[in-house]
Amino acid sequence: MPTLSWIIERLLVKPTEGAHTNVVVTADWRCNGTETVGDDVKSRDCTGTCYGSTSFTAPSGDFTPYPDLTKDQVLGWCFSNGINKTAIEANVTAQINDQINPPVIAPPLPWVPVVAEKAASVKVPTV
Repeated sequence: MPTLSWIIERLLVKPTEGAHTNVVVTADWRCNGTETVGDDVKSRDCTGTCYGSTSFTAPSGDFTPYPDLTKDQVLGWCFSNGINKTAIEANVTAQINDQINPPVIAPPLPWVPVVAEKAASVKVPTV
């Protein structure tokens, strides 16, 4: 099962909006996912990501000053303004699952002989 995390990468603000200062008008967000597959001897990380921006209207009612904002608060604004958290997380999870079990692969062409790789020999010049 992938580990998913949400981050806010950037906030765009209007310096003044009515009586308020530093009013957030856009949040750039990202959902990242990772899953390690394999065992201790041979493992690899599979990752997925989805990125977007959400714009907001001018505040009405309660206003949180910019220095007091939290990541969870801004993410909540994103989710209540059209970002479908469940769909985004499903997309990131699908990206990871497609790396673990690729839906399409490219095997070698059947008419081209497979050439075994030779160990590279390194010649060290003498001085």
